[in-house]
Amino acid sequence: MTLLTGTVWDVIVAGGGNAGLCAAIEAAEAGARVLILDAAPRPYRGGNSRHTRNFRCMHRGPLSVLTGSYEEEEYFDDLLRVTKGKTDEDLARMTIRMSEDCLPWMEAHGVRFQPSLSGTLSLSRTNAFFLGGGKALVNAYYNTAEDLGVTVAYEANVAHIVVENGHFTGLDAEVDGQAQRIEGRALVIASGGFQSNIDWLADAWGPAARNFLIRGTPYNRGRVLRDMLDQGAESVGDPTQCHAVAIDGRAAQFDAGIVTRLDCVPFSIVVNKTGRRFYDEGEDVWPKRYAIWGRLVAAEPDQVGYAIIDAKALTDFMPSVFPPETADTIEGLAQKLGLPGNALRETIDAYNAACRPGPFDGSDLDGLSTEGLAPPKTNWARPINEPPFYGYTLRPGVTFTYLGLKVDRTARVSTAAGPLDNVWAAGETMAGSILGEGYLAGFGMTIGTVFGRIAGQEAASHVA
Repeated sequence: MTLLTGTVWDVIVAGGGNAGLCAAIEAAEAGARVLILDAAPRPYRGGNSRHTRNFRCMHRGPLSVLTGSYEEEEYFDDLLRVTKGKTDEDLARMTIRMSEDCLPWMEAHGVRFQPSLSGTLSLSRTNAFFLGGGKALVNAYYNTAEDLGVTVAYEANVAHIVVENGHFTGLDAEVDGQAQRIEGRALVIASGGFQSNIDWLADAWGPAARNFLIRGTPYNRGRVLRDMLDQGAESVGDPTQCHAVAIDGRAAQFDAGIVTRLDCVPFSIVVNKTGRRFYDEGEDVWPKRYAIWGRLVAAEPDQVGYAIIDAKALTDFMPSVFPPETADTIEGLAQKLGLPGNALRETIDAYNAACRPGPFDGSDLDGLSTEGLAPPKTNWARPINEPPFYGYTLRPGVTFTYLGLKVDRTARVSTAAGPLDNVWAAGETMAGSILGEGYLAGFGMTIGTVFGRIAGQEAASHVA
């Protein structure tokens, strides 16, 4: 049994993903005695960060693997477009500005980057991709933290945060099956949202949520978030807003990960179970629109959609983990997918008739749009007429929820009576301050890195 009592830790970090690790490293480098409590077993450590692959970064010129420049106004404009203005501008701009310094800090602490991928994930100017993916990033940070003397406890479930008169004194946790009261001088909450708590999702969304798949870790159940909200911490964000993408309907219920994401949507038409289209598949480049499709599919009957392509589109996107259903006729494909054949044929015939000739460019907005079709397809609209035909089943895949703890520029957690004396929050548990809705590829890692570093610095300074 891991016994963590009998001492007063300088900084306790609840959560062992990207944000928590950044906080722990910063606090330890400032001389604090740090404890990380991760609810997952060691092989599954790292929270949702295990499934990430890139970090969105402002830069004024080429930086590491990033090309060109990506400055504050363009970055903020990209954020405004996906959130539809639902963001705290001050915190958002601060996060964007600080991202530039984060990339070299990440490299200095063991993270390695690689050039951008191609196709629908071509982001060489805006996003730095992790060499080895999120698992490599997590492992690098854990190695750094352990070199700095940080203590890590796995299978450590925090049940209650002890806050008295606005001051944190300790917490109750179950570690290796043993209940313990762990004392500390400062707390950083980096334990994510509540996406793996299906009952909570259903409370927010209704019964439809029970058909959702969870891309992220099964260990983010919102226990710390709920406990803090019950104790009067101010909330931020809408409980029905989340990072939800359309993933392969054959994915696992939990921990489906990034590999189950389907990037075929821009080059397809997407229909519901009645065989009818319901949204513009070509609205914008995929990194700015992929995260709306989970919510779109969630609003359709039985929370399911179907992406249909033909032979000429099969190589236009990242290959899927599971092969698509295939048939030589539209009616044959409909039968395999369980769709009404006549309705799907009518939908595709109407779409094909609305397509117009023009040059196709799968790497950027090409303006190749339909005419007289509702809803339109505003880019990459080519007829679906070359057999064989392919189809993917789509389900909502929730990565993380946006309901969280309200924080200020120093990452300090707020209550109606004012900020708590010695409690900070970072990562997905406060991301709703900046992400009111929608998502921008790589921005979750940016929020976690920026606020994780701030929280660690502030907690260590308080202790000192």
